[in-house]
Amino acid sequence: MFANNIAYNLTMQKTPLWYKDAIFYELYIRAFNDSDGDGHGDIRGVIEKLDYLQDLGINCIWLLPMFPSPLKDDGYDVADFYNIHPDYGTLHDFKELVDEAHKRSIRVIADLVLNHTSDQHPWFQEARKGPDNPKHDFYVWSDTQEKYQDARIIFLDTEDSNWSWDEEAKRYFWHRFYSSQPDLNYDNPEVQEAMLHVAKFWLDLGIDGFRCDAIPYLIEREGTNCENLPETHLYLKKLRRFVDEHAADSILLSEANQWPEDVREYFGDGDEMHMAFHFPVMPRLFMAMRKEDTTPIREIIERTPEIPQNAQWCTFLRNHDELTLEMVTEEERQWMWEQYAPEPRMRQNLGIRRRLAPLLDNDFNKIVLANSLLFTLPGSPIVYYGDEIGMGDNIWLKDRDGVRTPMQWNASPQAGFSSNAEPYSPVNNEVPYDPAHVNVEDQMRDLASLYYVTKNMIAVRKTHRAFGWGTFEWANSSHPTQVAAYYRRHEGEELLILNNLSGESIDLWVEIPERQLFFPPPNLFTGRATGELVDGRLHVKLASHGYEWLKLT
Repeated sequence: MFANNIAYNLTMQKTPLWYKDAIFYELYIRAFNDSDGDGHGDIRGVIEKLDYLQDLGINCIWLLPMFPSPLKDDGYDVADFYNIHPDYGTLHDFKELVDEAHKRSIRVIADLVLNHTSDQHPWFQEARKGPDNPKHDFYVWSDTQEKYQDARIIFLDTEDSNWSWDEEAKRYFWHRFYSSQPDLNYDNPEVQEAMLHVAKFWLDLGIDGFRCDAIPYLIEREGTNCENLPETHLYLKKLRRFVDEHAADSILLSEANQWPEDVREYFGDGDEMHMAFHFPVMPRLFMAMRKEDTTPIREIIERTPEIPQNAQWCTFLRNHDELTLEMVTEEERQWMWEQYAPEPRMRQNLGIRRRLAPLLDNDFNKIVLANSLLFTLPGSPIVYYGDEIGMGDNIWLKDRDGVRTPMQWNASPQAGFSSNAEPYSPVNNEVPYDPAHVNVEDQMRDLASLYYVTKNMIAVRKTHRAFGWGTFEWANSSHPTQVAAYYRRHEGEELLILNNLSGESIDLWVEIPERQLFFPPPNLFTGRATGELVDGRLHVKLASHGYEWLKLT
């Protein structure tokens, strides 16, 4: 093991800014693989499937919260930052997972829930005892509900206030999410240090970084919306310095569901977050595909500012939460609900609780096209577990559980997830998303399956640094509305990406840059010349929802 760790460390030293080239895979431990038959996925189950992830081409796993928790918010209500939920295993299991992943050149990041704890956390249980308790100031308290009235309520469907009364403390406590998740008080230096210690604990176990949950809300100030405040950025810079000094190759990935210009601030001058989710891109990909119009994508990319050279956006199609519609207009939100969530059960908060395949009508070509956009637009892509095989959702389960059902490994009744007849959540048995129709085992036998298309896209992306490092420029074409045509360029390499959002086949003409091409460019997947050159223009026939990745250099 020691020798393997040395080899891993030497390899990683040769890949600075590794996250710019990374393919992330978001993995819910409880849903992935049950190794002991108790009905819950666990860490040892993940270890058993690392070869699968390596074969798919993943080089970084993002683990959803694995801490002890009452699970009122699926683990984001943390009751102990220094341990593993007993359903998942032990700290020893976790260390083995990190080591085994590293042997396969797969990094591991996990959620760092900075903003709040569970109300069952020992800190809060002490804080409730009153103002004289040393832990009372670990949280935000008030004798009235009148403070911070300009802060929006995030969970409008379940909470009517950001304040809740605590009967034992005889005071109100502040929470930006569920009332079972009291916010930590980052005006208290002890809280700031305590969370640095939490980060150090997991970094010492070999983890490669953190997805930092809900970071815009760390600080509260009267007369503001209590989001994106300067004091929040000061703490995050402190966290970045700490991580850089303690584990220089580790990353901080920010979850800041904000407009691009606000998220830009979380990169600082390259001294804050290494990465940030580009939330507003995601709903606009679905807008563009349904409208067969590139305008929503063009507008949000135009609105996206430049970021430091050592920073990177993170892009995704779907994840463990609802498809958020916070960063759209009210008119756009209503349109998205009409188009993608016609039944009320499909809606959640200001979003849509559905998986990728059902959102795109289980249409193979549309799903592949969405992945083509994901893997070629600026940023490092995240694949949500099960989307690589087109898993469905179960809108009849509560909250967000419908997109967190067991991974479907084979066609057996429990989908190869567990030997237990009653797993933590029912396997999705709705045709055509049931295990008999959607599972890993069958798709790995079929070279035309979604699994293999996704695997090939990942492999091609990993061999061309222009995707992770390159500039982005729209191409001039004959169909700018229907076809997302753009260049990705880096250090002499020039790629031309064509994505037909239309349900019709298109004869596309693309203006080629001034230098002369003597032969039609090769397709990155097949190596075959594609299209024809006529007077400095490239003529390509694109199928309905078709795509081409071409190399001009």
